[in-house]
Amino acid sequence: MPTEAIDAEQGSARWADSHCHVYDERIPDGTDPALEAARDGGVDTFVVVGCDRATSVSALEVSARHRDVWATVGLHPHEASHGTDTIRDLLDHPRVVAVGEAGLDHHYDHSPRQQQAEAFRVQIGWANERSLPLVIHTREAWEETFDILDAEGIPDRTVFHCFTGSVTELEGCLERGALVSFSGIVTFPSATDLREAAVRCPLDSMLVETDSPYLAPVPHRGRPNHPALVATVGTAIADLRDIAVTTVADATRSNTRIFFGLDDRDDPWPS
Repeated sequence: MPTEAIDAEQGSARWADSHCHVYDERIPDGTDPALEAARDGGVDTFVVVGCDRATSVSALEVSARHRDVWATVGLHPHEASHGTDTIRDLLDHPRVVAVGEAGLDHHYDHSPRQQQAEAFRVQIGWANERSLPLVIHTREAWEETFDILDAEGIPDRTVFHCFTGSVTELEGCLERGALVSFSGIVTFPSATDLREAAVRCPLDSMLVETDSPYLAPVPHRGRPNHPALVATVGTAIADLRDIAVTTVADATRSNTRIFFGLDDRDDPWPS
């Protein structure tokens, strides 16, 4: 395809950033300018994710200012020692579209593993009770994560954010009816197993995200990430699969909006 045609195709794509922390002070130029820059780059849907009470409140505050921004409320495994009671009341906010990010992180163990597991179970319960999606963070804990989900009952809408597994872990997610979300890591040449999973993952089970300000994709690696770069993530997946960029953009945007129920919610904004 000629370069001009490729540029035109990329320019016509509309994207959803299914997972970002755009309230973070490390976001280049600040929250609102970063959102505007992303819109200029074709991003029209943003899900801003909470990790504890303070960041969940920040996510809700951003969503209250922007019609195209939605929020999640969650207790990250790093913060599990604070207890889930610190965030429960926030779930009633009308801009909340999911529980999480929740899960297990056995790489850092910033909270004791028993507390991580208990906080994860509680948040799975909230997602099931409220018919909300569940956003999962798992690191070096695949077997334990699957075991807890199987025991507690996996919510109907579950996504493994910032998926870092191989085809084996991908199959474990898909067997449970879960979606997987790919981040800038898929652009890292060293991420061979992950890149294979991105090729093998069915398009209707895939989301894309920035996880900004973390994990900026190549060629921006080493700098703070921002939501506009979700297009770089999606384009990398299109290149790996040898399909049109708009095919990935359309599929992942549609999947994001369906997964979080964005088109079916009562709009709390005044008309």
